[in-house]
Amino acid sequence: MANPNGRGRLLPLLSTPHKGGRSALTCQFRCGNACAHDVANTTENAYFGDVVKEALSRRGMLRAGALGALVAGAGVVGAVPALADEPEAADARHGGDSADIRFTPVPPNKDDALRIPDGYQSSVVVRWGDPVLPDAPDFDFDNQTPDAQAKQFGYNCDYVTLFPLGRDRALLWVNHEYTDESLMFRGYTGGAEATEDQIKIGLAAHGGSVVEIERGRGAGEWKLVTSGRRRYNRRVTAQTPMRFSGPAAGNALLRTASDPKGVKPVGMLNNCSGGTTPWGTVLTAEENFDQYFVNGDKVPEAQKPFITRYTITTGTPSGNRRFDRIEERFDLAKHPQEANRFGWIVEIDPFDPDSTPIKRTALGRFKHEAATTTLSRDGRLVVYMGDDSRFEYIYKFVSKDRYISGFDRHNRDLLDEGTLYVAKFTGDSPKTEIDGSGKPPSDGLFDGSGEWVPLVSGDKSYVDGMTAAEVLVYTRVAADKVGATKMDRPEDMERNPVTGGVYVALTNNTNRTAAQADEANPRAANKHGHVLEIVERRDDAGEKTFAWSLPLVCGDPNDPATYFAGYDKTKVSPISCPDNVAFDRDGNLWIATDGNQLDSHDGMFVMPVRGKERGHLRQFLTVPTGAETCGPLVTEDQRSVFVAVQHPGEIDGATPDNPASRWPDGDQPRPAVAVVWHGKGKQIGA
Repeated sequence: MANPNGRGRLLPLLSTPHKGGRSALTCQFRCGNACAHDVANTTENAYFGDVVKEALSRRGMLRAGALGALVAGAGVVGAVPALADEPEAADARHGGDSADIRFTPVPPNKDDALRIPDGYQSSVVVRWGDPVLPDAPDFDFDNQTPDAQAKQFGYNCDYVTLFPLGRDRALLWVNHEYTDESLMFRGYTGGAEATEDQIKIGLAAHGGSVVEIERGRGAGEWKLVTSGRRRYNRRVTAQTPMRFSGPAAGNALLRTASDPKGVKPVGMLNNCSGGTTPWGTVLTAEENFDQYFVNGDKVPEAQKPFITRYTITTGTPSGNRRFDRIEERFDLAKHPQEANRFGWIVEIDPFDPDSTPIKRTALGRFKHEAATTTLSRDGRLVVYMGDDSRFEYIYKFVSKDRYISGFDRHNRDLLDEGTLYVAKFTGDSPKTEIDGSGKPPSDGLFDGSGEWVPLVSGDKSYVDGMTAAEVLVYTRVAADKVGATKMDRPEDMERNPVTGGVYVALTNNTNRTAAQADEANPRAANKHGHVLEIVERRDDAGEKTFAWSLPLVCGDPNDPATYFAGYDKTKVSPISCPDNVAFDRDGNLWIATDGNQLDSHDGMFVMPVRGKERGHLRQFLTVPTGAETCGPLVTEDQRSVFVAVQHPGEIDGATPDNPASRWPDGDQPRPAVAVVWHGKGKQIGA
């Protein structure tokens, strides 16, 4: 049931000004109105369309390879697309036809329901407030307590992954990205006036959950285990003791009054995407941590440029939950280093509920999205990561030592020593052909070459004027200095288990101008986003060079500025704002969206990336009113698709007394993880 490739896994998928398709409530509580703020990246790095080089030889990328132990036995064929006039070569380069996908697409809609194709069924696996620990009370919306929430399923649900416990049971890990107190509590008026219990409940509702689940009716349904010992069940919150590991652990930049050695951070915040390791642990990514702090203007002068680069604002940000009223560490006037202790990849062992979560400093600090792992050709561990903000970067970590199957004591140190890289992209078309309209250049494709630029390796910094610890704590600044390529909100990254290509969801960037358009980000005011594919030289994740292309430029298929890998656009579903991606065992790309700007609810889509159906994108489901689609996760037997339905009912003006959604139970909206399966037990999509 498990494939440790992370989310590209076969496991087992207000009034404040705001932009985009989200509600003002979502902008306020999820990211602190990030889009209303000035762009944090003010460097003058060349947009890669300014520098034109020859692309890597595509035919040099076509060697078959192996992905090592993570997908042992799966042949890998280079996934670089052929030119538009080479359809036969395109099929060959993508490994032939993928398995047929057969279902009637769900049409765009605004229904307050989880809409799925005809012939399919769905059920809720776990929802906000469901008991996680055996002694947790049943959920009572009007009588919540901090102690109860610390034992119950947290609010919101983003990244999900499975760990098998035999054939019919598994552990489900779920990130709890953020809280929306205006929907959680009646009469909520803001952090400054919130009760202490409301603030404490918010702290406890962040983090993540481990819950045991079991198969229900047939092979496709899964349900929460509600009886017995449930010895693996666990809540991780914003108050869980953790530890730092890696080169920056103990550095002065991580020390505080309560932790003078700089090795014992407390809690994790705004965990969005993630991944898994070959040794069976979760890697969960802290994203919009900046919004939880107050008094960013009162840190020492030398620290202010770094605070600003991480979008920590002055005073008290709008929508701030005022955690500082309960724990003064969130007041940077008193504890200026505390913000440095967030923004990391956190490793958690789901099989040991007493283990201490580890913040892995060798993977750098930024607004993390994804932590997808694979193995290089020589067996080193590779981790792909995105930084989800406008004009931010794509990263890769390669361990110094090799993974040894079954040697846990050795493997668990792999994430502490290695080289952290940032991506630099180059287009292969003249800049005059990239005008910001989204019109493809004369060769018919947005594509080119790239390189992974080293930032730091252990205690060695490759960035002038920065120590290794500074590179790891202020990774954005280091990437600025080496001229990394500014991207349109790099979110999830996953590696295709069949072709070996690495796919990146670039959600949107309405701030990009026509002058800033480049071949990898070809549209000005990019409100619909696109998907980028990276194919590394010799199909080796450890390589330092790669080819890239855009197989999907999202939007209304009737818009000429959209591209569906060359497929007939009269036969595809419209898609906007790709956020999370995954693959099934046949190598089909599954996409979850966030912030649909096509006047429909967000949803989940599937698209073959090879063969005659390459680019034939179809909508598999839509989520309820106000919700974002997270996950997705396709089980290895391809009988189930898990989807995290995040923030249902998060619509401007909604309150508990006037809810905009009543999903899933007909009363108050509750974020939940659902599972979808075929009613006749068939494989998903068949």
